[in-house]
Amino acid sequence: MRTTDAPSPATPRADVHAETIEGFGALRFTPVDPAADSAVLHSWVSEERAKFWGMNGVSRELVQEIYEDVDRRTTHHAFMVRLDGEPVALFQTYQPEEDRVSECYEVREGDIGIHLMLAPADGRPRPGFSRTLVGALIRFTFLDPAVRRAVAEPDAANQKALALLGRIGFAAQGEITLPEIDLPEVYLPEKRAVLAFLDRPASLSA
Repeated sequence: MRTTDAPSPATPRADVHAETIEGFGALRFTPVDPAADSAVLHSWVSEERAKFWGMNGVSRELVQEIYEDVDRRTTHHAFMVRLDGEPVALFQTYQPEEDRVSECYEVREGDIGIHLMLAPADGRPRPGFSRTLVGALIRFTFLDPAVRRAVAEPDAANQKALALLGRIGFAAQGEITLPEIDLPEVYLPEKRAVLAFLDRPASLSA
């Protein structure tokens, strides 16, 4: 009797960081799996609130292709953040010297760039949820003792993102124009942004 082996399911990606916060839950940071996570990410970036992410109207297949490109890079990283197993945020880090933002400021040794998208609210407000989650994201950002400063460049019209950065201690340095990038593997339109920095918090100093 002839048998055919069924294809093995993809191996789940290993967490790169985990922490449990009393009264909040267990957080896990896992590298984005472009195929497995594309449906969730597509549902997030398709919402009107995510228009500043620049992916409204794109297909799930294109979302997957975009994160496959990120996955191939050694200078850019994307993480799915889960709370008690449920996706709550997409967190991306990158080396500014390998990004278009380097054309807009003088990159220092120890700089790391960040992007953050929070999952849609589930209709059940939790006091302090964003503050607690973002605090964990900042701790994750500075896990490497070589990282001395976080760099953010949200869209200049994204008032919610600017307000959140201000609440967690980022200092705005003024507006910049990020140049257009038009390459076979990625297209990014010109963007008017606010450049902001967060020095390593004293509580996280080695």
